[in-house]
Amino acid sequence: MEAEGRVPGPPPPPPLPPAGGGSGAGAGAELPASTPGAARVPLLGAPAEVLELDDEEDDLEVFSKDTSLAEANSFSPSMTISPSSMINQYKFEDEPELKDLFITVDDPESHITAIETFITYRVITKTSRGEFDSCEYEVRRRYQDFLWLKSKLEEAHPTLIIPPLPEKFIMKGMVERFSDEFIETRRKALHKFLNRIADHPTLTFNEDFKIFLTAQAWELSSHKKQGPGLLSRMGQTVRAVASSVRGGVKNRPEMFTEMNDYMETFSQKINVLDKIAHRIYKEEREYFNEMKEYGPIHTLWSASEEDIADSLKGIASCIDKCCKATEKRMAGLSENLLPILHEYVLYSEILMGVLKRRDHIQSELDSKIDALSNKKADKDLLCMLGRGNHEKHATHQWVGSCSKGLVIMGIHGSCFVNTGSAVVYF
Repeated sequence: MEAEGRVPGPPPPPPLPPAGGGSGAGAGAELPASTPGAARVPLLGAPAEVLELDDEEDDLEVFSKDTSLAEANSFSPSMTISPSSMINQYKFEDEPELKDLFITVDDPESHITAIETFITYRVITKTSRGEFDSCEYEVRRRYQDFLWLKSKLEEAHPTLIIPPLPEKFIMKGMVERFSDEFIETRRKALHKFLNRIADHPTLTFNEDFKIFLTAQAWELSSHKKQGPGLLSRMGQTVRAVASSVRGGVKNRPEMFTEMNDYMETFSQKINVLDKIAHRIYKEEREYFNEMKEYGPIHTLWSASEEDIADSLKGIASCIDKCCKATEKRMAGLSENLLPILHEYVLYSEILMGVLKRRDHIQSELDSKIDALSNKKADKDLLCMLGRGNHEKHATHQWVGSCSKGLVIMGIHGSCFVNTGSAVVYF
């Protein structure tokens, strides 16, 4: 009974005197590891000396005990948890409820008109953010709408890395447009594109992104028309071309120069790898299609040739196994290698675009600095000219007053006055 009322901490290698001068069986009694109080009391109620461990293992062991304690007794009424404790930090970082914007792209639909044929995708948004008027939205978007969103994000955030969009033709020459494989591949890429924007700390709060998720088709079309006009876009294009014609950036930091050189080399190599991978996949597919025809041919051949029937059936069986192995290898290439390589290609292009936009901003800054220095030089020159004209005007006034005085005094002859800036004869 005495052991039930007092539970000491785990005994260290050298025996320590019991806390509070206690002695007897109760001081040395231990509860089993399965007892709820045995895991909790030593950390919360035992003296500080009981928890003294080696210097290197102190933090690790205490943290492991705390985390296991939090997982087992997170709602224990007798346990006081501090908001700044390691337990709360550990649980807070792994909370999945922190995400407040969930986007799903699904349900592709084909639309055929007299002018064009296109695919729309359903975009479902669920959110708990206060800036949204509702907690759930459902709209339909086509590929051009995704392109518009990407261009608006690049315009609003020219130095941020915008997630890549799939090209208009994915795996050109390997899948047909509007085939189920093509549509599903694009749907997955568009879903990934929107969720990457939603997870970005800056892009997720972009106003155009919110309009893309919430506005109906006619509202989005009306919003698109409110953008810059043709003349404004032409002016931006002319400025970009003029900055590229002026040459490279004058004051580009060394860090960005190294980054640009690295990205150029990386882009070249990753593009070569991507082309080789697509070529291998295409050859594997052609090889697979040819092998699929040979298996049935050898099976039919074995029915008409009794002497070599077993050999022909064995060849047909080997061909079938080769077809299955080739199909499995093709699935691995199309699911695990090709998309990843191609995503690297897209990201390298995006990074090159970001560096170019950064150089464009740097070039504009350099041109404005040059224009400012030229204006300062012109201002200084005007100030000097104005000061000279003022001195000349004052000299003329002084000379005029002197000549009048000489005339009044009746002095004739030729005399001169040295004013410092000019010698005046009268």
